[in-house]
Amino acid sequence: MLRFTAIILSSLKMTLQEFRSNKLRTFLSLFGVTIGIFCIISVLSTVGSLEQAIQKDIKSLGSNTVYIDKWEYAGGQDYPWWKYVNRPTPRSSEIELIRLKVPALRHIAFEMDFQDNIEFKDDRLTNVMYYGISREFFDIQPLDIASGRSLQPRDYDQTTNATLIGYTVAEQLFGKPENAIGKQLTLRGGKIANVVGLIKKQGKSIMEIWQFDNAIIVTSGFLNQMAEEKNASPKIIVQGRPDVSMEMLRDELTGAMRSLRKLKPAQADNFSLNDIDAFSAFAADIFTNVNIGGWAIASLSLIVGMFGVANIMFVTVRERTPQIGLKKAIGARRSTIMTEFLLESAALCIVGGLIGLLLVFVLAKIFSAFSGFPIIVSPGVILLAFGICIGVGVLAGIIPASIAAKMDPVTAIRSK
Repeated sequence: MLRFTAIILSSLKMTLQEFRSNKLRTFLSLFGVTIGIFCIISVLSTVGSLEQAIQKDIKSLGSNTVYIDKWEYAGGQDYPWWKYVNRPTPRSSEIELIRLKVPALRHIAFEMDFQDNIEFKDDRLTNVMYYGISREFFDIQPLDIASGRSLQPRDYDQTTNATLIGYTVAEQLFGKPENAIGKQLTLRGGKIANVVGLIKKQGKSIMEIWQFDNAIIVTSGFLNQMAEEKNASPKIIVQGRPDVSMEMLRDELTGAMRSLRKLKPAQADNFSLNDIDAFSAFAADIFTNVNIGGWAIASLSLIVGMFGVANIMFVTVRERTPQIGLKKAIGARRSTIMTEFLLESAALCIVGGLIGLLLVFVLAKIFSAFSGFPIIVSPGVILLAFGICIGVGVLAGIIPASIAAKMDPVTAIRSK
């Protein structure tokens, strides 16, 4: 153990000497390793952080959940909107019928939304989200209340004007968000809403699926007094039981909806079942492919860097040939000589990797300040970087170290 420690210390000392004596040559040779580590860590960290943020947004739609809508949510550049625009919208009256026909469901809720203005005395806010929800919405989409209370069963049964207010809306109207409790807002059509609860601040979101910070939440019955159901983006949200597969839930929902819509066997579905778990898996596949691309780009840089380090080690072996011969003459084993050069090569790559990591940390701080999500460099990614540096160092130094280990001591001492 002591002998191995001495070898490590000796290798580190030689590495430092190499830096001091040939700063520019060493830096240029390590540049490839630096860029390679920078590419790998920046891609893994950025993609991992972005994936985590997007998956969090997707999960905010509810786990094991299907959204019944006229629209397909998996859009894109070639989204055929004309195929869905004339479909009938989901109706609140369908909820209880679906509940009876789908034993696999655990919770079912109705949700509507639109954007409009709200007023408090002389203050007015524009483009505030109005959400109208049915009783089981919070069972599927839990929401924390910072102060006041949530909507109660009697609010749904009696269609009261009880309202939950988003943190940003409350802050803009009342200064201190807590001051919103008990206040009355004027909504679309002059409807008066009584604020009973303050929604806990949600923070920034990548996809902005739910805009609860910039929203008010009322019962669907109360919202229906301000807008027709069909004109308020209605959707039915169904959460399956934990012991039921998504495939079974979708099959039962398909049968139930076709029955409710009285569709003949030859007729196509006039509704869409948007599977949230499928979105999550789709997003994971995309990020996996992006990571593969990042690895491919970084691998090219690492190969270039490996040749640069190998070049340094070949030059180092040539310059230290008399020292190698002297060590072998006084009893140094081949394994000792080889280990010294491999450790020195690995140490050089670690230095290059540290520079790359430093660049990643600096750019992550800058990018996080301007993006909607933080870039996190996890300990696992840092350990991976060190592992790659050691691996590249060993591969780069294996041939020069072998040459040094096989030298004849007499010939090596006489060389100059």
